[in-house]
Amino acid sequence: MTVLHARGIFLPDERERDAWIVAGRLTFERYNGEAQTVVSRGWILPGFVDAHCHVGLAPDRFVDDSDGQSAQALADRDAGALLLRDAGSPVDNRAVQARDDLPRLIRAGRHIARPHRYIRHLGVEVEPESLVAEVEVQAARSDGWVKLVGDWIDRAAGDLAPLWPDDLLKSAIGRAHELGARVAVHVFGEDALPGLIAAGVDSIEHGTGLTDDLIAALDGTGIVVVPTLINIDNFPGIAAQGEAKYPVYASHMRALHASSRSRARAVWEAGVPIYVGTDAGGSLLHGLVRDEIRALVDAGIPQPEVIAAASWRARSWLGVPGLEEGGPADLVVYDADPRADLSTMDTPRRIVLRGAVIT
Repeated sequence: MTVLHARGIFLPDERERDAWIVAGRLTFERYNGEAQTVVSRGWILPGFVDAHCHVGLAPDRFVDDSDGQSAQALADRDAGALLLRDAGSPVDNRAVQARDDLPRLIRAGRHIARPHRYIRHLGVEVEPESLVAEVEVQAARSDGWVKLVGDWIDRAAGDLAPLWPDDLLKSAIGRAHELGARVAVHVFGEDALPGLIAAGVDSIEHGTGLTDDLIAALDGTGIVVVPTLINIDNFPGIAAQGEAKYPVYASHMRALHASSRSRARAVWEAGVPIYVGTDAGGSLLHGLVRDEIRALVDAGIPQPEVIAAASWRARSWLGVPGLEEGGPADLVVYDADPRADLSTMDTPRRIVLRGAVIT
């Protein structure tokens, strides 16, 4: 067994120290045997987390082959993301979990939507009376997450509208929690949010409809927000496509885009946890976690806060240890502190995943 040695400034504690990697785990207790030094200086993080992506989904197709899914995960890994939360995939992507050279993957099963109220063929479509039963199915098929579609365009109304009655949401989300699963919900507009917040959803994905009163309602709930700002930048194009037939919807989408940065900043200012997610696999390619980090910084969230949210805080939220005694040896090494210099993210000095050096 080859033991590896790393020295650098470990984040978040900012201590320069030595660590050894033994059987894929970190130890800070001095190892007196032979060890190969793979890192001798730099700033060491436990890698980034893409907390909202879709392994197995591409902008123009479903990726149901293991090679294609692996290529997506490799793009994420090479951008420094060593942990992915898949926020719903139409295909089985467990093959990614079988490869030690790919990021750790936490799966959410398939989206749950209503017929004709989401992207065709992407999710499981059920009528309201079957929602709780489908939550049970997807909870069993996932790694502890269920993905609900909370709102989408209602073509009869010509605008975004909630998919589920509030009382049903309470039953469905409550059932997921009974089964030990957390619930992530796709939601663009404002109207679905009060019912989702009251029902105790665990994460709000996109959340462009979070007005000040709704942000205040999040206080003390434990609900987190994953803004996916680089995907929200597609809203003007979506609006243009629907303009002729659904002008109210188009205007609404443009308004949500225009306020997306200020609303994300307001969420952070209110003390609500924000995590970094790209929504890769839909209209975006994988490997864009650094772009989302920059977008959140550009929105006015302090750089150190975004880096923390993109790394060790997100790992803790997802139940995966960071750089701690006995923790998994997942780490990315940079020449400078990315909390002070975002450009250093583009050229990692070293990536180690599950105790193995990635070349």
